[in-house]
Amino acid sequence: MTSATPPAAAEASRWRVLGLVCLALVLSMTTWFSATAVTPELIAAWGLSSSDASWLTNMVQLGFVVGALGSSLVNLPDIIAPRKLMAAAAALAALANLSLLVAPSVATLFAARFVTGAALAGVYPPALKLISTWFVRGRGTALGAVIGALTLGSASPHLVRGLFDHVDWRLVVCAATAATVIGAAILGACATEGPAPFSRATFDPRQIGAVLKNRPLALANLGYFGHMWELYAMWGWFLAFVAAAPATLGVPDARTASLITFAVIGVGIFGAVLGGVLADRIGRTATSAGMMAVSGACALLIGFTFDGPMWLFALVALVWGVSVIGDSAQFSAMATELSDRRYVGTALALQLGIGFALTIVSIRLTPSVAELVGWRWSFAFLALGPLVGVIAMILLRRRPEATAIAQGLR
Repeated sequence: MTSATPPAAAEASRWRVLGLVCLALVLSMTTWFSATAVTPELIAAWGLSSSDASWLTNMVQLGFVVGALGSSLVNLPDIIAPRKLMAAAAALAALANLSLLVAPSVATLFAARFVTGAALAGVYPPALKLISTWFVRGRGTALGAVIGALTLGSASPHLVRGLFDHVDWRLVVCAATAATVIGAAILGACATEGPAPFSRATFDPRQIGAVLKNRPLALANLGYFGHMWELYAMWGWFLAFVAAAPATLGVPDARTASLITFAVIGVGIFGAVLGGVLADRIGRTATSAGMMAVSGACALLIGFTFDGPMWLFALVALVWGVSVIGDSAQFSAMATELSDRRYVGTALALQLGIGFALTIVSIRLTPSVAELVGWRWSFAFLALGPLVGVIAMILLRRRPEATAIAQGLR
């Protein structure tokens, strides 16, 4: 797009690209929790242990970490055009997900989940960078929409499972695969860069050190790490949490538990957009700190509602679902604003890679904590992450470099 492009046309173009990329992400990210949503069926079909079941999600996280850090090592997001990278990666995620249907062993099942996560590392971080080239003004809101799309896509397998009394896990896998193929096609055709592109970079591993030494960016990353400590453990285990609740809560069957889980995760789309709007009006650090304060409180309070009444449980759970993701896009936005423009893609991949590495720990710890104290209080330890995140945001807000965030709003 050239400078001669009429403002009205430029405005229409950026919202069109945002809408198409978000649609593609909703479709493509269904592969993330496609196996997690049908964990009970996979346990029965494959004879999985409880430890094996936790790795259905963790292998995706591990694959994403390897994919994100690997792409960061070679500066892949800065070298390959986002449209080509995202379309190819989504197609690979679809193929890996489909291979679940013919996996000959549990090891192959886990390998397929690993490849799915690694492939999605080529979809999600580049999408954040691409949308940032369209939105200098209103970037928080735009990236909030991207995170909302990721949230809805991640929640969708729970909806598919909840709509049927006796779901065939193969149906969920096939639906997620088909959706991802469509998402790959949309990305390949429509995910073009905007009028404010970031510089291309050549391979230089030393730039990872430069990213790590950037102190304001380090504080933004620390906030993100606290956020991630909580997010995926909550998303990954909420179905088990609801299923373990006593009859007094009023959840009659597994189908209802899946629908509740879909609602709690899916409502995050409103939180992601709300967080973006607030960040563009009052600042990213203030918005992120506020969201983490609320989500951390919900992690502590949800146990008190474990045995009902349902309205109180639903209130805390839905507020948690909104706030737990409401700050996510802002850490990515801060990375684009605080890092060297030549290596924005590398900075994003590194931030996401380390953040997702932390989720492996919290996801694995959650059922262990549940064994010690019961599912009722299993989420309380997740509040440590938001606490660290809030402190990081307060410290970042005080730094003079923070004036680069949100066009001076910090």
